[in-house]
Amino acid sequence: MASSQVKETLGSLNKDSFVSLLTKLIGESKYVQNNPPDLIPEEDRVAKHVLDVLLPFSTKTGGGPLVIDHATYFPGRGNLIVEYPGTEPGKILSFVGMHMDVVTANPNDWEFDPFSLSIDGDKLRGRGTTDCLGHVALVAELMKRLAETKPKLKSTVVAVFIASEENSSITGVGVDALVKDGKLNKLKGGPLFWIDTADKQPCIGTGGMIPWKLHVTGKLFHSGLAHKAINPLELAMEALKEIQTRFYKDFPPCLQEQVYGFATPSTMKPTQWTYPGGGINQIPYECTVSGDVRLTPFYNVTDVMKKLQEYVDDINENIEKLDTRGPVSKYVLPDENLRGSLTLTFDEAISGVACNLDSRGFQVLNKATEEAVGYSKPYSITGSLPLIRNLQDEGFDVQTSGYGLMATYHAKNEYCLLTDMCQGFQVFVSIIAQLED
Repeated sequence: MASSQVKETLGSLNKDSFVSLLTKLIGESKYVQNNPPDLIPEEDRVAKHVLDVLLPFSTKTGGGPLVIDHATYFPGRGNLIVEYPGTEPGKILSFVGMHMDVVTANPNDWEFDPFSLSIDGDKLRGRGTTDCLGHVALVAELMKRLAETKPKLKSTVVAVFIASEENSSITGVGVDALVKDGKLNKLKGGPLFWIDTADKQPCIGTGGMIPWKLHVTGKLFHSGLAHKAINPLELAMEALKEIQTRFYKDFPPCLQEQVYGFATPSTMKPTQWTYPGGGINQIPYECTVSGDVRLTPFYNVTDVMKKLQEYVDDINENIEKLDTRGPVSKYVLPDENLRGSLTLTFDEAISGVACNLDSRGFQVLNKATEEAVGYSKPYSITGSLPLIRNLQDEGFDVQTSGYGLMATYHAKNEYCLLTDMCQGFQVFVSIIAQLED
C-alpha cells in the first residue's frame, strides 16, 4: 500500500473519541498510583477501558483484525499486547511503553482534582495526562483506527501497553516479564518506538544513574575543644570536594554528548546529608552524605563505580594529606590512634541509552516529526529510563518520543495539550506510512 494511501486511510485523531477514553482513564488514576508498599496500582482498571474500545475489533470476540493478548503476571496488574497483522512475514513495527500506572498526587496540592479529567481550552488536565495515560489513550485510538479502516499494510503494527513503569522496586510485572516470557521477541524484527517521553521531539539519549552514600566517621567532642575531635562534617566536605574533582577529570564532557544534544554532561553531586543529631555545641561522631552520579551513555557505569571506590580508598590511606579547615581541624589523632574514615556504598545502578541514529527507526521518526510538528530537534537528557536500556541490551532497535509536556512530568497540576496529542497521532501515521515504502 502506498504511503500516501496509508495517510489518507488513517487520517487524523478523532478528538471526541480520544477525550472520551482519556476521561475514563484519568478517572482510574487514583487507583493506579505506584508507590509501594502503600500504593500498589491496579493497572487492569485502565486495561479494561482499553479493552472496551478494542475488543469489538478483535479476532476472538468481534470478528475484527486485532489479535489481543492480556498478559498478566500479578493479579490485577495486566499488560496488553495488541497486534494489527500485516501481509509480509517478519516486517513489523511496534509502539511500546505506554504504561498504565502513574506517580502519586496529593489533591491538597493541586488547583484541580488530579483524579478526574478537566478541560481548560487546549489543556487536558489530570494525573497521567502527560505521563502516561494520555499516551495509552492515543495509541489505543491508533489501533482502533487501524481496525476500523483495515488498510492492507505490509508491516504488522503492534502496541504494547505495560504495567509497573513508575517504580522499579517490584519486578516481574511489566515489560521485563514480557521480555522474559518471549512475548516481545518478534518485535526485534523492526523499530520499537517507546512512547513515554515529552515535548513532541525524538529523545535520542538518556542517562545512567548511580546512587551513592558516603558514610564518614570521626570522633565526637565538645565544639569548644575542637582539637580533641575529628569533625566528620569537615572531613565529608573536603573528601567530597576531592572525589568530585577527580570524577570530573576522569569523566569529562565528550564530543558525542554534543552530537546527541545532551543538556548536561555527566555529573557527580551530593543531594542529601544526615547526621545523628545532638546539641549545636557538639561535634558529631559521624555523618552520611548521599547523592547520585548521572552518567551519559558514552561512559560505563561499572567503570565509574570502580573509580569512585579507588578515590575513597586513596583518601582513606592518605587522609593526612587532605585539606583541613582552620588551625585545629584534623582527621587524625595520633595520641589516641584514631583516624577518620570514609565508607562508600552504592544502590542499584542504571545504565543510560544512546539510540541508534543510523537505524531506519530513527530516520522515520525524525521525518515523521518534521512532517507533523514542523521541525525535528532531537534531544537527550540525563534522566533515566532503565526499561528501554534493558530492551536495547536484548537487541531491540529502541527509539523514544512522547507528546505530553516535560514541564508537567511528575508535577502537580499535570496536563497535556490536545493539539500535541493530535500531532502525535500524525507522527504515528507517518511512521506506518514510511515503513510501507
